[in-house]
Amino acid sequence: MLDFRGVIFDVDPVFANTDEWYQSIPEGIRPRKDQPFYHLLAENAESTYVAYVSQQNLVHDESDEPVDHPAIAGLFTGLVDGRYNLRREHRH
Repeated sequence: MLDFRGVIFDVDPVFANTDEWYQSIPEGIRPRKDQPFYHLLAENAESTYVAYVSQQNLVHDESDEPVDHPAIAGLFTGLVDGRYNLRREHRH
């Protein structure tokens, strides 16, 4: 629905953002709270940003093109076979 791509760098098992953020989503497209929500380093044609996306709204990107976000180098060591490798210091 929204035209952006991103790299997941964290996940919340259920919604863990503010009620203000949740209420800002139009009711007709507001996702359920009882599902995983992912933190993404996101990009679109105009900018880069951090997105918070419900599992139901994720779609696999088949392009194999790298995401051009300035924070990627700080979290990941690189892109190998279509996957970003998380730096050791960020693993739990």
